[in-house]
Amino acid sequence: MNKVEGLHHLAISTADMKSQIEFFTDKLGMELVALYWMHGVENTWHGFLRLNDESSIAFVCHPDIKDIPVQFGQTHAGNPARNVARGVMQHLALKVKNHEELLAMRDRLRSKGVPVLGPMDHGMCVSMYFAGPENLALELSYSKEPIDQEAWIDPEVVALAGITVEELARYKRPAGFEDSGGHVKQPSVNAAGPHMTNYPAGVSYARVIGVPDEALWNSVDNRPPVAVSR
Repeated sequence: MNKVEGLHHLAISTADMKSQIEFFTDKLGMELVALYWMHGVENTWHGFLRLNDESSIAFVCHPDIKDIPVQFGQTHAGNPARNVARGVMQHLALKVKNHEELLAMRDRLRSKGVPVLGPMDHGMCVSMYFAGPENLALELSYSKEPIDQEAWIDPEVVALAGITVEELARYKRPAGFEDSGGHVKQPSVNAAGPHMTNYPAGVSYARVIGVPDEALWNSVDNRPPVAVSR
């Protein structure tokens, strides 16, 4: 059974936290719910914009980000139909309830000077497309009904992806898993992975993943930056 129930947060790099907050609050109507020093990361801010009580769009801001060059086709796609380097965000699609709300959001965006393409009926969903600050490629979508696997998994694309009949059956119905109550030990640096990378010079990855779970739990000050009286 799938225990992943939805999006908690998607973290996006930014060199201009204020511009991102301005866009997502003013143009899309999302609420800023957190803005604080990112736990355990030097000189870095973390900002959260509310999707619902359990889901957010998050931004990560460090002074050095502004010096990383933007190269379309490498660092950024520029729009939802263009290439970008593997393993990075190509575009971000945000959900709305229905067609009326989609058109209401189009009115909001266009009235604030943001060009919007769509809606476009994809069958499995209805979408429209626009840009965000720092060349974000953004989408708003809704689905009319749950996606039908049998109708939307194309045998031609399955073959082109090198997926066998047996693999496809496994992908459509992933095997169950009996957990061990959180007692499985950390794999070593030589395990199959994938592994996290790009740690600062002098920081040993083996040492990072070797930190005991109990020590990591209490490794940051998790108190809110503002004391609130209720």
